[in-house]
Amino acid sequence: MRNVYVVAHAQSLHHVERRVGGWYDTSLTDLGRTQAEKTGRFLESAIDSADAKLFSSDLKRAAETAEIIGRRLQKPVTLDPRLREMSYGDAEGKPQDWFRDRINPLPSDGDRLDHRVYTGAESRREVAERVGAALGDILEKMAEDTVIVSHGFASTFIVMAWMRVPAEHMGYCNLPARPGSVTKLHEDDLFGNRGVAYLCRTDHLD
Repeated sequence: MRNVYVVAHAQSLHHVERRVGGWYDTSLTDLGRTQAEKTGRFLESAIDSADAKLFSSDLKRAAETAEIIGRRLQKPVTLDPRLREMSYGDAEGKPQDWFRDRINPLPSDGDRLDHRVYTGAESRREVAERVGAALGDILEKMAEDTVIVSHGFASTFIVMAWMRVPAEHMGYCNLPARPGSVTKLHEDDLFGNRGVAYLCRTDHLD
């Protein structure tokens, strides 16, 4: 049996400043640190195995969330840049109004996988491939319980990769995520089936 807990990083400065995230690197707010502490307490109560492992995106908001969780779990954090959010290229760090006014929207049909919403932005295919590669390497560590701290949109691709959905079928996927939310992925021993035990859980933040 394996469990993977996918955590969306807690509230960051770019949220309250209403700026585009992506690879724009900002730290947690005071509320974000409180959210991370509550998420850590929740995971401490949910995880029993002594061999649990903790991985995180290397961007500040995720790494700081993971560090707080790691203190609760008494586990070191392994940083992996492949767990970063989608890069939004020229839009990173820009105000949300700038983002909305200049976006190159995804087509409703056609090539959504290789489309770029801004100059220099990543495509969905590129995010799916790097996140999928990161998850594959993490799962090779064979921990019974694994915590992955990533980002809102990137977490969609972690879940899809867990379900072994090929990248070419991820053109329309977008799962909910909120700052500090937890999604639990589960694999059973008998059949090796993989599923989602719960998605975007936030009751521990109340």
